[in-house]
Amino acid sequence: MSDAQGAGDVILAVEGVTLSFGGVRALNEVSFDVREHEVRSIIGPNGAGKSSMLNVINGVYHPQQGTIRLRMDGALREFHDMDPHEVALSGIARTFQNLALFKGMSVLDNIMTGRNLRMHTNLLLQALRIGPAAREEIEHREAVELIIDFLEIQAYRKTPVGRLPYGLQKRVDLGRALAMEPSVLLLDEPMAGMNVEEKQDMCRFILDVNDQMGTTIVLIEHDMGVVMDISDRVVVLDYGRKIGDGTPEEVRGNQAVIDAYLGVSH
Repeated sequence: MSDAQGAGDVILAVEGVTLSFGGVRALNEVSFDVREHEVRSIIGPNGAGKSSMLNVINGVYHPQQGTIRLRMDGALREFHDMDPHEVALSGIARTFQNLALFKGMSVLDNIMTGRNLRMHTNLLLQALRIGPAAREEIEHREAVELIIDFLEIQAYRKTPVGRLPYGLQKRVDLGRALAMEPSVLLLDEPMAGMNVEEKQDMCRFILDVNDQMGTTIVLIEHDMGVVMDISDRVVVLDYGRKIGDGTPEEVRGNQAVIDAYLGVSH
């Protein structure tokens, strides 16, 4: 399990969220919370609604019912029809199942795009790199270099991302999200398609982000060994419904969860 600084107050609360597409109900009155500094995993069979849940949290989808609340300025405040940009400004960053990196740009420049929300000079000054924009860029590049060191990708900092192995591209994707300095980091299958060694590396980085940076992690992952090893708590979805919630040990022994994964209940 995570060596986080100790779970604190609720930082994110999902309350009665229902999401439908036409006649298909992707999420059905789902509720759970996430506490500061914990690793909170969302698991379930394919089609359970896991990615839809992350899309609701980061503003891609707006649910027909229910609320999402995030701790801001010491209090839980409700999201109301916030778009992904507004959600990001509020302190939530995300990685995606399918990489959306700029393949022709270097590792450093890809991670720099994650600093965009924190840049205050206008686009013209940024393009010309003069005056306050030049000073601001130096500051942001220093922050990005720290992330590059943290993720142990110094040797590739000037390499076009498209030339990197898949596992390293996933690390760059993580770095770009970290560059936003989020309070909550949503990871959508960060280890999909990786070999055993790459998964071990990614697990280590996720735990270090949680422990050393104090970032709260919400993780979707299909590898149950990974989930049980690094999670503080796990919520289980099946056909859009929550069927389990608790520690890894509690979820592992939940008969409804066992049935869903073995297909017994269907």
